[in-house]
Amino acid sequence: MAIERGVVLADLRAESAELEHIVAGLDPAGWARDTPAAGWTVAHQIAHLAWTEEKLVMAVTDPPAFAAELRMLATEPGSYVDDGAAAGAKEPPERILERWRGTRAAVQQVLAEAPEQKVVWYGPAMLPTSLATARIMETWAHGQDVADALGITRPPTARLRHVAHLGYRARDFAYSVRGLTPPAEAFRVELTGPDGDTWAFGPADAAQRVTGPALDFCQLTTQRRHRADLALVATGPDAEQWLEIAQSFAGPSGEGRAPGQFG
Repeated sequence: MAIERGVVLADLRAESAELEHIVAGLDPAGWARDTPAAGWTVAHQIAHLAWTEEKLVMAVTDPPAFAAELRMLATEPGSYVDDGAAAGAKEPPERILERWRGTRAAVQQVLAEAPEQKVVWYGPAMLPTSLATARIMETWAHGQDVADALGITRPPTARLRHVAHLGYRARDFAYSVRGLTPPAEAFRVELTGPDGDTWAFGPADAAQRVTGPALDFCQLTTQRRHRADLALVATGPDAEQWLEIAQSFAGPSGEGRAPGQFG
């Protein structure tokens, strides 16, 4: 059953508030700490979230302007995302945080008011609820980079279900972004949530299956941990291949994290 948009937006607010709690008390040295993303500090991570949210507001409220940006990106890809993060990271930490608070509030408003129709975005076009889900994924994933930089272990929450579901739904995108043909058969994914309950996606009788902790699946599909460091089990050759290429984020595939990088 589909989750109501208001519920997803509430979980997005909670996920963002948790990350703000981590960074709000940092001194300048903390904001300048390098994160596992090459060339990105904590400031880059938060500036990137603010930048992306500004683009989302544009996509919802001014589709022609956003379409123009997509055309520019197609002809001059360059370091579009990195440049946005780098420009924002030059601001003082208090300004970065103030900007991020403003973009979060704007996203909440436009997604709450948007009609139930797909919005053109960097990856596949998405409905407003799916855009909110993607923001949860992005906030959680970049929050993981921040936590890793600061040596913080974040307790997993039930909000990870949004991240896991998006990772499952993005299976075919992970193939297509690499120029591969997705398998014809649906997969079954069974995950153990933080409270010990089972989160299941896909047909129960599927031959290709993935099982394991929900946290590990989310870390894999956001490419925040190497598969070798995760307790995920693939049954079937197609499922095995998927776990090697899985990604839940739009854009080209990243390099991910090296095996053994986090203990």
